[in-house]
Amino acid sequence: MNTPKPYSSMYLRFINLMQAIRELPTFPKIDPVEERLLNMFAICWLKNQKLTVLEAMNMSPDVSPTTVHRRLKSLRSKGLIDLSIDEIDTRIKYIVPTKLTDEYFASMGKCLDDAGHASA
Repeated sequence: MNTPKPYSSMYLRFINLMQAIRELPTFPKIDPVEERLLNMFAICWLKNQKLTVLEAMNMSPDVSPTTVHRRLKSLRSKGLIDLSIDEIDTRIKYIVPTKLTDEYFASMGKCLDDAGHASA
């Protein structure tokens, strides 16, 4: 078997660390669609963009709006997102991160950092 190149082994360490975090009882179990949505939301939050439920339902062309809506409900029940109501139009709801979401991304960031330092 070939010896993994440095970047390959770093990525494999990262995947291994992520899997270990996912198995801890610290965070609720999320499926791949929920994880993908959270990552897409995080990009918006990083840019300080407000993200409405309607926008979220249409962000991923390969996932139906109905499926996204179900996953939003699931993520909310797991405490990984919350909804805030627009001050002017109460029909508009924004998806916002929770403290648990911040902790989740901090843990994933630590995995990435640990994987990078292990190769040094």
